[in-house]
Amino acid sequence: MYDLTQRQIEILKQIVKEYIDTANPVGSETLEKKYDVGVSPATIRNEMAAMIKKGYLAKPHTSAGRVPTSKAMKLYVNELMKEKDLSVAEEVEAKEKIWDVREKENEFMRAATQRLAEKTGTLAIARNDDGNFFCSGYSQILDMPEFYDIDVTKNLLNLLDNQAHFDTLFGLIHEKFAVILGDDMELELFKPYSFVFSKFHTKSNHDGTIGVIGPARLRYENIVPLVRYYGSLIEDVATW
Repeated sequence: MYDLTQRQIEILKQIVKEYIDTANPVGSETLEKKYDVGVSPATIRNEMAAMIKKGYLAKPHTSAGRVPTSKAMKLYVNELMKEKDLSVAEEVEAKEKIWDVREKENEFMRAATQRLAEKTGTLAIARNDDGNFFCSGYSQILDMPEFYDIDVTKNLLNLLDNQAHFDTLFGLIHEKFAVILGDDMELELFKPYSFVFSKFHTKSNHDGTIGVIGPARLRYENIVPLVRYYGSLIEDVATW
């Protein structure tokens, strides 16, 4: 269980939301003006200082604001956020996009990966039990401020070129669904990123994994249910 007061939890939730929306450090004045946290900026600063000591926030050297740490993001994903429900129309649309190729493994996986990338607005990858690797959404990561850093982008492209690295990543997924932040991994190459993955097992007894890669501040409320749904959809629809 987390070691935060209820007020700290509410402040932390708003900090995470603001950081996800803007990719910028969050200051007390911003929180007081944009969110109904019910306390003064001075009180917010005091609570921020307490959360820094507990490891939930960090202070970038060049900013007066604060950013959530991996510890905060994991708490947010696992216990604080409310997932967005997919509408019936969204579920039907997803199924229609892959229905016609449900008997053709590679085409099916390619279509599912491409559609997941479009819906999440990030980079989607998948792998089946034959070791085939599918990737879509390269251009979409360039819209994210984190990837304005050429080294971060180059590193990710190198990872994708060397698929053996993903054996390490997939080996960390011990349950049907997983959210993994790069800080959870020993391999330095993975640390700038976060991963949301769902395993699947088809009716024909084929196994695989599908999910997305992005910065730590992914829109988890939207992305988590989408990745989980696409994993289930593959299980329900695939006939290969």
